Amino acid sequence: MSAPTPRYALAQRLRERMHYAWVVAAVCFVTLLAVAAVRSMPGVLMVPLSEQEGWSRGTISLAVSIGLALFGLMGPFAAALMQRVGMRRTMLAALLLLGLAMASSTLARSPLQLIVTWGLLGGIGTGMLAMVLGVTVVNRWFEARRGSVLGALTASTATGQLLFLPLLAALSSSLGWRTAMLVVAGVALSLIPLVWWLLPERPAEVGLRRYGAQDDDPPPAVITGSTLMMPFRTLAQAARVPAFWLLFGSFFVCGLSTNGLVGTHLIAFCIDNGIPEVRAAGLLAAMGVFDILGTTLSGWLSDRYDNRHLLFIYYGLRGLSLLFLPYSGFSFYGLGLFTLFYGLDWIATVPPTVRLTSDVFGRERAPMVYGWIGAGHQLGAATAAFGAGVLREVNNRYLEAFEVAGFACILTACMVLMVRRPGTGETRELAAAPA
Repeated sequence: MSAPTPRYALAQRLRERMHYAWVVAAVCFVTLLAVAAVRSMPGVLMVPLSEQEGWSRGTISLAVSIGLALFGLMGPFAAALMQRVGMRRTMLAALLLLGLAMASSTLARSPLQLIVTWGLLGGIGTGMLAMVLGVTVVNRWFEARRGSVLGALTASTATGQLLFLPLLAALSSSLGWRTAMLVVAGVALSLIPLVWWLLPERPAEVGLRRYGAQDDDPPPAVITGSTLMMPFRTLAQAARVPAFWLLFGSFFVCGLSTNGLVGTHLIAFCIDNGIPEVRAAGLLAAMGVFDILGTTLSGWLSDRYDNRHLLFIYYGLRGLSLLFLPYSGFSFYGLGLFTLFYGLDWIATVPPTVRLTSDVFGRERAPMVYGWIGAGHQLGAATAAFGAGVLREVNNRYLEAFEVAGFACILTACMVLMVRRPGTGETRELAAAPA
């Protein structure tokens, strides 16, 4: 009989005090911080790359948009990998690739090299983690408090902003953008031992059931088939359900109005209006504080209220805040008001969207379906990252980019109300279909 793993021994020691699911959630939260650091770098490095290397914002935005697109498109395939080779192995491979990509990007001497390292490899590495990892952890390890846990995991993006943005801005200003890249690479590589040591695949591996599950908790469904074809087969099934396209479209606008526009171009927009880079990075970090509160609260609310109504409120408020910013005068009070409302709303859309996806498509199929919905999010982000950069080059201002995003959010607020309630019609039929 083989010796118990360190994970099993730790789970047994903790059994009387806490469920090991909370350890798994904590490890994944810390891992997602590294992803947040990588994804927050474009906003910090947009101006330093332009000034130090002489590359246009449109060229830099192209590298960012490729990374954002791959970040999303990798989601369903990452979910398939987690089903096939395991969550731990997928995370270890992603962290290794991410660390090497960020380290090698410091050797870039041309835009093409930046696109390959920062855009292509960085997009694949982050895409193997962020979009589906939280959903996979919640569905495998939690029956109770799923919305609250997912809200906390989603808030890791905000926490990453809070921790890394001011540091990266200071490093890029004083020591150059390559130093900032090396710091992020070191963070990603340092997490590999933590994931290897502490992360089991499923509760049964450490002798437990899911947190909050009853004695008759059913075993996980086995999804069979080719790792490459599973995501496409899942997409073909989900595409028959109108709720999928409504959620996909709403998440496209979500990515367009967050990662793609504000996350990539807000600091540059502030610099254009006389705000120093470090102070502008501080605004994004402050949004991270409010986002932690907003996303965690959104997870709690998603367990208790109609998630369509929550999304209606979130998208509506976000649209109004984006329309307000260009006319705020970039004063202390104007920026403060925008930071408060936008920060509370930044990633609050994720828990209700995930909850609707899980209810419609089932617990085991949800990570892969959400991977495709998340791909819509990042395609929207890539569109805004590149499009706003081009608009800035052509018009010498960001006004039109923020107006388009604001009106798109308001239209999306009305669209999400059309998502059908889970368990009706074809959504019930699909959820009951064999995996």
